[in-house]
Amino acid sequence: MTEGYLLLSLTVPPKLEESLIDWLLDFDSRCGFTSFPVNGHSGRSDGLTLAEQVSGRKQNVRFEICLPQAEVDRLIDALCRDFSNTGVVYWVTSVVRFGRAEPAGGDERPAACTALNAAGSD
Repeated sequence: MTEGYLLLSLTVPPKLEESLIDWLLDFDSRCGFTSFPVNGHSGRSDGLTLAEQVSGRKQNVRFEICLPQAEVDRLIDALCRDFSNTGVVYWVTSVVRFGRAEPAGGDERPAACTALNAAGSD
């Protein structure tokens, strides 16, 4: 069981993808992150284009960042300050267990970063 780590998930409009990537890379953290396209679905139509209303989905980009619990609030505070009113949505979930499929001691990086690399982020 891994203790003390949380998974911060963000969904952002596609137009913010590159800005958020640059911002996260500049953020003072040694951990990486994963991003991928997602579709959002909701019964609410406010803020949707006509095409999105017809298709029943809104395109977004999702980011997942696994970090020590102590860093999560600092990142969220900075995110809310720098991306206020831009459509960024976030949530935080517990990380029960993570790791890398290699022998113990094979990686000098912090455990939180190894977990993200196992998910495809280096």
